[in-house]
Amino acid sequence: MSQQIYNMKFEIIENENFAALKVSLKKGEAVKAESGAMLSMDSHINVEGKMEGGLLSGLGRMLAGETIFIQTISATDKAGEVILAPTNIGSIIEIEIDKNTVWNVSKGGFFAADEGIEVSNKLQNLARGMFSGEGFFVLKISGTGKFFISSFGAVIKKEIKKGEDYIVDNFHLVAWNSDAQIDIQKASSSWLNSFKSGEGLVTKITGPATVYIQTRNPKSFGGWLSGVLPSKK
Repeated sequence: MSQQIYNMKFEIIENENFAALKVSLKKGEAVKAESGAMLSMDSHINVEGKMEGGLLSGLGRMLAGETIFIQTISATDKAGEVILAPTNIGSIIEIEIDKNTVWNVSKGGFFAADEGIEVSNKLQNLARGMFSGEGFFVLKISGTGKFFISSFGAVIKKEIKKGEDYIVDNFHLVAWNSDAQIDIQKASSSWLNSFKSGEGLVTKITGPATVYIQTRNPKSFGGWLSGVLPSKK
């Protein structure tokens, strides 16, 4: 599907769950992306790493599970094309925001954004930082334009009405708007049943909220993978 990021044209290339993002830049335009995202590009396109927001912001992104640097890919001399690919094996989702909207993105979820987007970090409360699986920092996305998240597996978009509660497994939550009320709680009525079920702690989200949920759990996949790979002797 070809669309516009304001002036920039982009296409999300889907091959089952191995998505990539093709961006067509006009002269003078640039796109931001996670470090190492460049898959291929025209030879005259310029790519550089920047510590956006300074050292503290860079360190905050690192604590949020991202890299300290963000790629800036620009068409300095003439128009050109760049193809970006995320680290995750999954989908790429676009989200459009304006100056009145702020989004939170969990560890490893940020992929790319246009120049009007600011990527900073947000400190979570003690309980969520310790038990959500995201750590004490998540990314805060603000500004005007579009940004892209990447998932592990496919993505489900869920709209939660005002006053409604919805439960999401901690390791499946990718992005949520700042209006959402987030709380950590046990999955079942008792601690014993919560851990016997394999769920343990979950995230309760109170609307109004828009959330993006990934269909695969990176932690569970890592555990499965370590179990099937040959051990070193």
